[in-house]
Amino acid sequence: MINLTHKIEGAIYIISVVGDVDASSSIQLDNALGQALEDNQTKILVDCSKLNYISSAGLGVFMSYIQDFENKNIKLVLCNLNEKVIGVFRILGLDQLLKIVDTIEEGKKLIDEL
Repeated sequence: MINLTHKIEGAIYIISVVGDVDASSSIQLDNALGQALEDNQTKILVDCSKLNYISSAGLGVFMSYIQDFENKNIKLVLCNLNEKVIGVFRILGLDQLLKIVDTIEEGKKLIDEL
């Protein structure tokens, strides 16, 4: 089960993820990122402080947007990943493809610098 909320702070579109992203709930994550893209957001920060688990389907959602975001010069930063979740990103090498920081403050700063 997943709960996604979003808010806009300045020019940064912040998506907060709560719960588990698995095969069934990854659709909601995909919709949230797709909506940000449709809304022409150029700075997207994903707060994962309450993300407990992410499956390969959830990881696939992020992977599917990497090229789109790059082509449209959209900045994406993930923050507040717990050790278990960041471990999965590292094993798959996604920490090399996505910008990941420890705190939301670091995320806001980095996204403005990109």
